[in-house]
Amino acid sequence: MPSAAALDHVNDLASFVAASPSSFHAAAEAARRLSDAGFTGLDERAAWELGAGKYFVVRDGAIIAWVQPESATATTGFHILGSHTDSPSFKLKPKPTTGAYGWLQAGVEVYGGPLLNSWLDRELLLAGRLAMSDGTTVLARTAPMLRFPQLAIHLDRAVNDGLALDKQTHMNPVWGIGNPDEADVLAVLAESAGVDPAQVGGYDVVIADAQRGEVFGGHNEFFASGRLDNLSSVHASLVAMIEHAATGGGNHIALLAAFDHEEIGSESRSGACGPFLQDVLERIGHALGANTEDRNRAYADSFCLSADAGHSVHPNYAGRHDPANRPLLGQGPLLKINANQRYATDAVGAALFATLCKQAGVPYQEFVSNNQMPCGSTIGPLTATRLGIRTVDVGIPLLSMHSARELCGVEDPLRLAKVAAGFFAA
Repeated sequence: MPSAAALDHVNDLASFVAASPSSFHAAAEAARRLSDAGFTGLDERAAWELGAGKYFVVRDGAIIAWVQPESATATTGFHILGSHTDSPSFKLKPKPTTGAYGWLQAGVEVYGGPLLNSWLDRELLLAGRLAMSDGTTVLARTAPMLRFPQLAIHLDRAVNDGLALDKQTHMNPVWGIGNPDEADVLAVLAESAGVDPAQVGGYDVVIADAQRGEVFGGHNEFFASGRLDNLSSVHASLVAMIEHAATGGGNHIALLAAFDHEEIGSESRSGACGPFLQDVLERIGHALGANTEDRNRAYADSFCLSADAGHSVHPNYAGRHDPANRPLLGQGPLLKINANQRYATDAVGAALFATLCKQAGVPYQEFVSNNQMPCGSTIGPLTATRLGIRTVDVGIPLLSMHSARELCGVEDPLRLAKVAAGFFAA
């Protein structure tokens, strides 16, 4: 049976995911929790008067938060825990209200690399931000209202021999019955936020699974939820940051960086390839009186844990995994390694992570890909390349990664949060 602390943690993770159907909602929920913990929200357009304290700043669907100790100087290094707020999904296209044969449908574009079949026959909602004609933005989300209906087996007798889904033809969710010329899916979303649909000038809106995360299994050892890649890491870093702010300690500036757009390459103003992290680090350094030499010294004394979900061995597809390294759900977070630097882990980073896990009393597992199965990448190599800060890639193991509903072990999210808290305090 999982521990009571682990069950409490995943219940809170379920609440965090439920509050975060889009990257914008995830950043807003993190900001809300940080505000409740006494962090000061900053506006990028204003001058920052920084001293010892705890702060956060939101840029679109990304958020950075940090605790600056009294002892911080111009050459104090940073302990950065990086993650990302977005998940594979579908994004509303322009002219999104479509339909045929009496059905109302939504025109959507595939975002990232979702497992398309996993989105079939689920209750889904719309969520994101609306940009109003007066220059303001509002967050909006609907109740469950959409579904990708699968074709009945009676009309496709060979479906169990192989399901082929055309992204343009088959992935158009239904949301009502009627005439598309007389309906407006965007108006439904605007009305859910209490704003005038006629005043909506632009939108960034995705589809999200509406089902709340659930604990299950013969001994309650499993946790299933949407968007565990990568809200599991965002939540762990958030819990650890709030704990660190309350307890203090450490010789570095503890910093949380949750970026957007990782699933599509991170190349945006709020992605890890963009300037957000560097902008914040430079503004913190400026407030501490740092010049270029000081800043380079601070970066040389810095470390980044890039936390993103990884793969557990799959019992039905064991041949897709490395034969000697087969991580399992519930056995601890992953140390992710790749010879081609798709993950940024090196020997020094591996040693640090091993030490952090030992100090936290947390087991960990090594992950490396089968040579026939090239792995994906994370924000880790991007951060290391942009700033020259040593980076190690970690995360909890999952099954069904990029499914509408992913699976982890109940104990692992709390273990990652414990390691994160030790990292912030180091």
